[in-house]
Amino acid sequence: MELSTAWLEWLVMGAGHELMLFASVGILLIGLDDLMFDALWLATRRRREPPTASKPPLDGRFAVFVPAWDEAKALPAMLCRTLAAWENEDFRLYVGCYPNDATTLFAISPLAARDRRLRLVIGEREGPTTKGDNLNRLWAALCEDERAEAERFAAVVLHDAEDHVHPDELALYRRYLGENAMVQIPVAPMIERGSRWIGGHYGDEFAEAHGKELVVRSRLDLPLPSAGVGCALTRRALALLAIERGGDPFRCDSLTEDYEVGMLIGAYGLGTRFIDTTGPTGERIVSRGAFPREIEKAVVQKSRWVAGIALAGWDHLGWPGSRLHSAGLPASRAWLARWMLWRDRRAPLAALILLAAYAGLMVTALGWTGQFLFGWKAIAIGDGLRLLLAFNALLLIWRMGMRGHFTARWYGPGEAAMSLPRSIVANMIAMLAARRAIILYWRMLRSGEVVWDKTDHPESAPVREDAFLRRTAR
Repeated sequence: MELSTAWLEWLVMGAGHELMLFASVGILLIGLDDLMFDALWLATRRRREPPTASKPPLDGRFAVFVPAWDEAKALPAMLCRTLAAWENEDFRLYVGCYPNDATTLFAISPLAARDRRLRLVIGEREGPTTKGDNLNRLWAALCEDERAEAERFAAVVLHDAEDHVHPDELALYRRYLGENAMVQIPVAPMIERGSRWIGGHYGDEFAEAHGKELVVRSRLDLPLPSAGVGCALTRRALALLAIERGGDPFRCDSLTEDYEVGMLIGAYGLGTRFIDTTGPTGERIVSRGAFPREIEKAVVQKSRWVAGIALAGWDHLGWPGSRLHSAGLPASRAWLARWMLWRDRRAPLAALILLAAYAGLMVTALGWTGQFLFGWKAIAIGDGLRLLLAFNALLLIWRMGMRGHFTARWYGPGEAAMSLPRSIVANMIAMLAARRAIILYWRMLRSGEVVWDKTDHPESAPVREDAFLRRTAR
């Protein structure tokens, strides 16, 4: 064998073995973490009871905050749907725009002129700033209206420009905000026929996250992250955050201000609850919306989540012994809360492990090709590594089974079958998003500036009557 071929054999076989070992250990750690959480979900299912509210409903007018930048395509339809769905409710819808966003202003100004429930708020600074800055401007407008009308609002509801609200959503908030500072309902991405691979993987992930992750946190009374949509907070809770932050309840230098607000409210010891239930007609009360259909836009959106939660969130919320410790949580619950933070922040590590796994598969395939063409000797796999690979295979089967289970509950068996190959798409997007998130976070640290790295929303499509809408809450 020539020297060059022998060197290539050593490189390929050695790299394949090391990548396989690193990925296997990482997959084992992440898999055991997920397995323990699944066990916790199964153990707490006995605690599940029909959602009840022990205190009277929350009376008063609600404010609905919808921050917007370059949303001329999706926002008008969303406003019309919302105003029609909540026709008999007492609310005011605040839309935050920018003076240099003429297309959005022209698109929604006729609606604001016709309906007194719609309040157009134009910020002083040109956009885009950040979503948190936009929300703070809406908060200031709400306070101005309270002073002018001598009437306080009861709660604030958060939604985005592409959302499809549920007619019974505000009634649900009134029912449970009487005893909680924040209420979150499920967020259900719409899986459209033309985007079943890119857009569909959001449905798989939200089905599991909002069918298991938030459910367990709510059952254990742990700090509950807000999804930023389908979420209601009492005015008193936001006022408490505003007092701490000098008048603004939302962080202007955060990419995930909604996530942080929910975690802070829980850290204060205020009640937060996730409610998955049905309305009088039997449909689940959820917030629906269209998610990115293209891989580039999905990477942009998810990189913002990773940078805001896993990287910048570490700076803003701290770690064990900071806010969560000061909330007076018992030691056992404090450790559970730290575990939840770890699960929120493990995305970059998980992406690195995925990258090593896929690279290891490619290099291993190259090694097999070398064995066939050049007679390379296969690297012997020890009993320990063989056992590790077998156990990881079982963990993978369990993981895919859980993903399919939750997707089936929300969208039916057809989408559950699609969730298995879609997991590869989700992994690719996660790796690309983690890379972009690290670059985004590094730029934030160097410049000290945070810009609204928003996702472009397509023109909204009508909600189709699918398996999810007909499914009862579990």
